[in-house]
Amino acid sequence: MNIRTNILLRVYAAFGLIILFAVAVLVKMAHVQLVQGDKYRAMADSLSTKYANVEAARGNIYSIDGSLLATSVPEYDIRMDLLAGAIEDDEVFYSKVDSLASSLSNYFKDKSESEYSRALRNARKDKERYFLVKRNITYQELKALKTFPIFNLGRYKGGMIAVQENKRILPFRDLAYRTIGYYNANSKAAVGLEGAYGDYINGETGKRLVQRIAGGVWMPVNDDAEIAPKDGADVISTIDVNMQDLAQNALKKQLIKSAADFGCVIVMEVKTGEIKAISNFTKVGEDDYKETFNYAIAQSAEPGSTFKLASYLVAIEDGKFGLNDMMDTQGGTFKVYNHTIRDHENEGVIPMKVAFERSSNVAIVKEIYSHYKDNPDAFTSKLKDLQLGEKLGLQIPGEGTPLIKTPKSKSWSGLTLPQMAYGYELKITPMQLLTLYNAVANDGKMIAPLFVHEIRRLGNTVELFKARVIKEKICSDKTLSLLKEMLEGVVTEGTAKEIASPIYKIAGKTGTAQVADGANGYKGNRKYQASFSGYFPADNPKYSMIVVVHNPTKGSYYAASVAGPVFREIADVVIGSDLELDNNHKLPQLVGNTKLPSVKQGYKKSSQSVYKSFGIKTLLASVNENEIGIDTNNGIAYKEVKMNKGLVPNVSGMGLKDALFVLGNSGLKPIVKGQGEVVTQSLAAGTPIYKGTRILIELE
Repeated sequence: MNIRTNILLRVYAAFGLIILFAVAVLVKMAHVQLVQGDKYRAMADSLSTKYANVEAARGNIYSIDGSLLATSVPEYDIRMDLLAGAIEDDEVFYSKVDSLASSLSNYFKDKSESEYSRALRNARKDKERYFLVKRNITYQELKALKTFPIFNLGRYKGGMIAVQENKRILPFRDLAYRTIGYYNANSKAAVGLEGAYGDYINGETGKRLVQRIAGGVWMPVNDDAEIAPKDGADVISTIDVNMQDLAQNALKKQLIKSAADFGCVIVMEVKTGEIKAISNFTKVGEDDYKETFNYAIAQSAEPGSTFKLASYLVAIEDGKFGLNDMMDTQGGTFKVYNHTIRDHENEGVIPMKVAFERSSNVAIVKEIYSHYKDNPDAFTSKLKDLQLGEKLGLQIPGEGTPLIKTPKSKSWSGLTLPQMAYGYELKITPMQLLTLYNAVANDGKMIAPLFVHEIRRLGNTVELFKARVIKEKICSDKTLSLLKEMLEGVVTEGTAKEIASPIYKIAGKTGTAQVADGANGYKGNRKYQASFSGYFPADNPKYSMIVVVHNPTKGSYYAASVAGPVFREIADVVIGSDLELDNNHKLPQLVGNTKLPSVKQGYKKSSQSVYKSFGIKTLLASVNENEIGIDTNNGIAYKEVKMNKGLVPNVSGMGLKDALFVLGNSGLKPIVKGQGEVVTQSLAAGTPIYKGTRILIELE
């Protein structure tokens, strides 16, 4: 054998060995992947761990009076490790699984005993380590589950795994819904206080060690988080629950009555700028209105005649006219640039004060046009100086952008100045307009609205918010006194006479503005927006308020008949319930068979305290007497509310808050229909209560 042949044989041998080794590797890989794959995948899963985020309990949102507006409650998903220590033995598991299934079926009443048993047995066969038993149970239900067979052996022996999640609830449901808002962590959408103060409310996430098991599911290794989450701080809003409830009911009632498209109302405290109530409703069906959009802060639109306050302010401050200056309204029409501006009625020759009170468009347009047509910038710059063209910088997101045109604006025309004089060709939100009216009530100091009073953590103040001054003085004291005189005159002598009160003074301005009909503009179907903005009591202002009703289609569309009654209804109740106001007004004398006040069912001591404040005697009612109070010649007979444990209570005659409190403490889950006081309940008083039973209460 020559050298060349010897070398070739050695090369072929080496190459053959390499090929053989490669084939062996491929065979082994196939064996591991196909034959032993499940074994090694399970081993890999058992060795895979990581730290997962643990959501912190979000902070609460409170009203200014301490009522809970939004809170987080724990909910639990119940899962089960079917290979846990004590039940790893088949004999132990199969001897108790039917008892567990029976307990689950009897407690939740959603599946039969056999369905639960079959599901648990199948999960056992599949060797599931993280089997879902039940979603979204309460803490009380979790405590009950821990007593069930198998589960009572504990986490590591019985295999029950409780995975906690925090659910956000609103105890007052739709009360100030858009203002409370929400924060969606997935979409990063922020609405209301929930979004604006998310950095405080969200808290700090914790860390929990989790282990990946078969199926790619991550299971907690321990019951407790390795790094505990830090709960969020609490937000104390400026909302007053009673005012909010009052404002919502008054607005919704008027919207239904007038079949309007939408509406809003805002109540602001004059000195502090705190928003005590804010309500927005959109028509979603016949006589059905929901809070779907925050018109009060986001809807920037032409305000109409309520803007005349700004026009008068600028012109009076500039010395262009006085309240006693006479104006010829020319039969209620004034033509400028081929456009005719009209009054509702022919006012003739009237003082400018009367023109404001009767909301003459012609009078203010003629004055503004004659004095500023050669230098319109002098007018618009004063409006800008009032901050009407700037956002307020609210504490919650979504504020609409105002529009105050100037001669440099692309859309400026010869008609713009006269149109602006009475609230057209400009845009402003209800909140921004109310801020101007509030400044007049506040002796000229313009302050930004406040929605949040304080941030607290564990009862300690983290941050305290006070009124932010936008403009120290909007005009001179002399001009202010004239503006206040005009605003009071609107209610006593002008367009809002029908909402005047004999007990206290109201100051404000009506506005009935024609609004554009989409692409058809003002030439399509006529739509109107009725508004009333003002403050009360006028001689010592404490609250300012604006009411806006868009496109009323039933009855009158004029502001005095649509927005005015809402203002008056809210103001009446606020005046009567605010102890800080001077309520020593001369009340109308009631004569004849005046009935004693009707009363809702409640607790005797609380009711007697209220009666005592009004100088009314309370008598102990007999068993046969009406439980909700009886008028007698000597006082009001009243029977104490009694609750018997385990029996359905009688909530007939109660208000909603009291009824929910009583039913909730009895272990019932109430479903509410209507508003007012309870007139019927689906479960008769005195019948036994079964845990989790629902009860329908109807209110009128």
